[in-house]
Amino acid sequence: MSTAIVVGPGPGPDTAQFGFSSLPLPPGSGRSELAAALADVPPGERVAVIDARFTGHPHALRLALIDPRFDAVHVPGVLTVDGPARAALDAAVRAAPGGLADPDVLAAELASAGVAPVEPELGELVAAVPRNGAEQAAAEAAIAAVDDEAVRLRRAVKSRDGFFTTFCVSPYSRYIARWCARRGLTPNQVTTASLAVAVIAALCAATGTRIGFVAAGVLLLASFVLDCTDGQLARYALKYSKLGAWLDATFDRAKEYVFYAGLAVGAISAGGDRVWALALGAMILQTCRHVVDFSYNEAYADSATNDSPTAGISDRLDAAGWTVWARRIVVLPIGERWALIAVLTACTTPRITLVVLLIACGLAACYTTAGRLLRSVARRRARRSEAAARAVRELADNGPIADAVARVLRGALADAPVLAAPLIALFAVAVQLGALLFGGAGHWWSLAPAVLYALCAGAATARPLRGPLDWLVPPFFRAGEYLTVLLLAALAVPSGASGSDRVLPAAFGLVAAVAYHHYDTVYRIRGGAGAPSAALRRGVGGQEGRVVLLTVLAAAVRPAGSLELAFTLVAAVVAAVVVTESIRFWISAEAPAVHDEAGEAA
Repeated sequence: MSTAIVVGPGPGPDTAQFGFSSLPLPPGSGRSELAAALADVPPGERVAVIDARFTGHPHALRLALIDPRFDAVHVPGVLTVDGPARAALDAAVRAAPGGLADPDVLAAELASAGVAPVEPELGELVAAVPRNGAEQAAAEAAIAAVDDEAVRLRRAVKSRDGFFTTFCVSPYSRYIARWCARRGLTPNQVTTASLAVAVIAALCAATGTRIGFVAAGVLLLASFVLDCTDGQLARYALKYSKLGAWLDATFDRAKEYVFYAGLAVGAISAGGDRVWALALGAMILQTCRHVVDFSYNEAYADSATNDSPTAGISDRLDAAGWTVWARRIVVLPIGERWALIAVLTACTTPRITLVVLLIACGLAACYTTAGRLLRSVARRRARRSEAAARAVRELADNGPIADAVARVLRGALADAPVLAAPLIALFAVAVQLGALLFGGAGHWWSLAPAVLYALCAGAATARPLRGPLDWLVPPFFRAGEYLTVLLLAALAVPSGASGSDRVLPAAFGLVAAVAYHHYDTVYRIRGGAGAPSAALRRGVGGQEGRVVLLTVLAAAVRPAGSLELAFTLVAAVVAAVVVTESIRFWISAEAPAVHDEAGEAA
């Protein structure tokens, strides 16, 4: 149980409802008495120092006391510390033993010492320390004028989200979140339920019957409602967790991609239609869209403003009102995308669903990528730090071959043109995919373009990726690796040959395993923990190492027609290594609590 040390005259606010035991200090107590009280609290325990005169909404006090994402939180009259901030508070109190035990003063001292407490946005919520009767009456009147529960429900919804989510889901899912909170359910339980519903939806689609497709569409929408509910429950009850961050970051992709697989199985069950290539293409396109988004954001993470003319046009469009929602629909975020998939699944066939999805996502990808290209080229004062350059390089996911080449070429490419990195990456991908498309797959000569691809991967990342378009390097290599798998599976085994119907499902599983590794990398970087270790990256070959390995395997097993076995073995090894290490990381103390409050852009 956490401890609330109450200073000043009066009983102070009710903190027991938030899991805090109250430790009131006698009136007139100063910092010496506060230091003694802090010494009596176990070092690993969360501590709040509260002015007994605190007057405010319950949710304002909740925000100050129990948000687990922050080590130090301050609202007027309340200072809460945990972890490293606890030691900073102890030091601040001991440094001036004769001073006042005022939470607001202590918060300012922590900020001066470099441990600035987070100050949650209160908005219309009241948090005050009245000094006299008039101020007390004014504070109580302000509290009575605002419905605390209505504010809490409204804030459970993301401030920025897609049109479908905002207008078709959140108006009622927030009440489901409150229902869950009042029954003690956790966000992780709701997240797991969302995954289970999505898997059932995929199984329904796999039946290949019309009633199965209809049920799949309905259940997919239900899964999305639960997907919105888990985040709203976390915000409503302030139940954030590191495990929840991992579940939230990975389950969305798992749900969507397992549904693609369900559609592919259902197409075969319904009439023998083979759409595994379309399902794999949809997964590749969606993953590459996300990599474009992640890489661009990391490249400009240190740029507070965008002074490009394109950004100015964007701001003027947003000022028109309706264009905000139109542009959010055009990028086809998760809500619109899942609604499209659900309706098409229920009303059409898996082939039509996947073809329309590929076209819609392709157009959305063109729109978002073109906008980012224009912004990048036109930016005049973009600041790209070493941390941003390192994040982009880590997103490239190079392995031992590319790392060795990069070390050799680092000096030689120090003065390379500013567009050298993305052009080298584009050249490598074009040569690799062109060789497979026009020369065929499963031949030993195709090892030459694969080796060239690996060498170019090192050359593209030999210098810091600080150029205006260097954020394109990771998306190029994602496309190169994933499309290599697709082309090898589609071309290396002739249609109708033994195993041809099993190669593409095996390729789907392989890309899914590698994509998990890439998403895991993204969310670690976004949480400030950095990418997985170089040992892990090299242990699974790096993206260029896997391209070379798969090319060799395709040529080696082609006579036996057992490419699906080779793909399955590689997928199993990659999945076992990256998922095991990922679970270890996300349940460890070092894992960040990553929660996306901005909404998914792609």
